[in-house]
Amino acid sequence: MRFPEHHGGVIHVYQKYNPLRFPSPTKPPPDLASAAVNHMLTFGTLRQLSDEELAQAVELDPSMIAGLGPSLESLMEMLRQRKAKILATYEVESVHALAARRYRELGSTLRPPQKLARRYERAYREEQIYELERLWYLCENENSEFAAQVLHLVQYLGDKYLIDELAAKYHFTGQRPMTIPEALEIKDLLETIDRLLEQLQEATKNARLAVIDIEALQRFVEEEDIERLKGFMRQIEDLIRQIAEQQGLAQTENGYQLTPKAYRLFQGRLLEKIFSQLQAARSGRHAGPVVGEGNIELTQTKSYEFGDSLAHMDIPATMINAMIRQGPSIPISIQPADIVIHRTRNVPKCATVALLDMSGSMRYGGLYIDVKRMGLALDGLIRKEYPGDFLEFVEIYTFARRVHPSEIPTLMPKSVTLYDPVVRLRADMSDPRITEMDVPWHFTNIQRGLQVARQLLSQQDTANRQIILITDGLPTAHFEDNYLYLMYPPHDRTEEATLREGLLCAREGIVINIFLLPGWTQSHEDVRFAYNLAETTRGRVFFTAGKDLDRYVVWDYLERRRDIIG
Repeated sequence: MRFPEHHGGVIHVYQKYNPLRFPSPTKPPPDLASAAVNHMLTFGTLRQLSDEELAQAVELDPSMIAGLGPSLESLMEMLRQRKAKILATYEVESVHALAARRYRELGSTLRPPQKLARRYERAYREEQIYELERLWYLCENENSEFAAQVLHLVQYLGDKYLIDELAAKYHFTGQRPMTIPEALEIKDLLETIDRLLEQLQEATKNARLAVIDIEALQRFVEEEDIERLKGFMRQIEDLIRQIAEQQGLAQTENGYQLTPKAYRLFQGRLLEKIFSQLQAARSGRHAGPVVGEGNIELTQTKSYEFGDSLAHMDIPATMINAMIRQGPSIPISIQPADIVIHRTRNVPKCATVALLDMSGSMRYGGLYIDVKRMGLALDGLIRKEYPGDFLEFVEIYTFARRVHPSEIPTLMPKSVTLYDPVVRLRADMSDPRITEMDVPWHFTNIQRGLQVARQLLSQQDTANRQIILITDGLPTAHFEDNYLYLMYPPHDRTEEATLREGLLCAREGIVINIFLLPGWTQSHEDVRFAYNLAETTRGRVFFTAGKDLDRYVVWDYLERRRDIIG
């Protein structure tokens, strides 16, 4: 067997290079932070994420583990040789004919009751195993001779199906005939080899050894090969723990805990992915500077003009100009012509509240995962590029509550607790006997979400205020004074209450942009409502697939920043 050629083999031997301890400097470490955060976005917790699951979730470079690639290739070659030997030993035509003949012979001898005769003849002739099973259930006496023979016939037909599949799937070139039990055993053997080859091939790409069925592999290889493979698995687990610690994943008794460092890594990589697509579609990522009196200095400079603030003076360049003009004498006298000023740009403040729909319908298709990923991407963008901007998140369901960015990964769609086709409920939330825990949480209260967002934005001293609403359709809950109304299917009363809150936002100069996610219950009524709500505040409606939500929201935020600055 020929192994892959190692370039620089002398260095490998002489330096005892161990990629486990010294990863290749040309390759980045595996992204464990993203794997852990994606797990948390899906399940809302990391308590279920073990060492093995984390290793299976992340893609490693097999070259980081010395000797792993050749070892896997060796195992694959053993399995290929075993498969080739089986195919070269046996022939399948005779057992294929035997299985068919056995089924026909038994079937021709059966004598069904008169009322089942026609049904039996059709099932037997067309080889319908389901219909033959149904005949057994229709027998009045399960212990009759016909019932017992039908069971045997079903078994014979099942064997025939399996041998038909064996003959169609594999190309046998040998001469040794097989019995029916041998053929079934060889079929299981060949399929196990194929499955192991797929697992090993996958492991050569991403070092996910946990997917390999070790128990099945023991049937084909030596014990020392299994022990070597288990040793590699232990090395990978150790490597995963080291990288997890470096990337901000703290291991506790209940699993892995995300630290702020892990969140920053995930947000940075998410933004890199988004902006890599953005740069391919647009000429630039950032808006051009607005030159004038501002608070951010640029690298460009200009000569001093009357009215310029000396707070942005380029002191080294000014001193050099004065010394060139004056010559080598002390003290240095600075004249207005010597002064150099940094150009500045003014970045207006933008205030945003993102409403994250976590109602029961967001569970379908995993829409809630894409909403949470969008939230983390938007938070990362503003922290990195626009730290002066205001950003808050509000979770909407039957109620609405403000959430910290660190809570976003733990948000989950609310469990459906009412299954009636029509729901018309009213609750007096001023009644001290009624709490939020007494009310179903899986409804969508966009009105309350807009109200909370409006209250947050009213405290911001900027004219650039917007609400980003991410939902999948019409609202199904609203407040009227202290009364909470739950209405499903969606009712005009709830829609009108929500639109009234939208008008209050418009009066305060707040723009509502809606990202409408596709849902299995979505209709033209959902689209019409989204347009009406956005239109009241001169906002826009975006129709996006869930997987592209983070990209569209970030792009739209950047585009809005360009409009504000320009």
